[in-house]
Amino acid sequence: MEIQGVTVGLPVGDLPRAVEWYQRVFALSEPDLEPADGVVEFQLGSIWLQLGEEPTARSGAEVVTRFSVADAAAERERLAALGVDVGPLEHVPDAVDYFDFRDPYGNQLSLYTEL
Repeated sequence: MEIQGVTVGLPVGDLPRAVEWYQRVFALSEPDLEPADGVVEFQLGSIWLQLGEEPTARSGAEVVTRFSVADAAAERERLAALGVDVGPLEHVPDAVDYFDFRDPYGNQLSLYTEL
């Protein structure tokens, strides 16, 4: 199998509110696609982030969606200033700096910088 691309789909309870939150937090413009009612997609580098309006109740394992950024510490400060509840900046020597946070619907997100 040769993977041609990746789309990460996240459930959100209120699509317009979610679009606004992701635009603000990830500094995005309008969604790149609206492939179906209740679904929007943003192209983030080589992946697609798909937000779908659907129930957000959790059952089973929790998925963490991680995004690589140039400076995790700076992004953590920026998100905190926006009022996002961010976790502590973790440092793994010679590997990675990262922090975790959640969107308004409970989806676990993380930003990291490879060292």
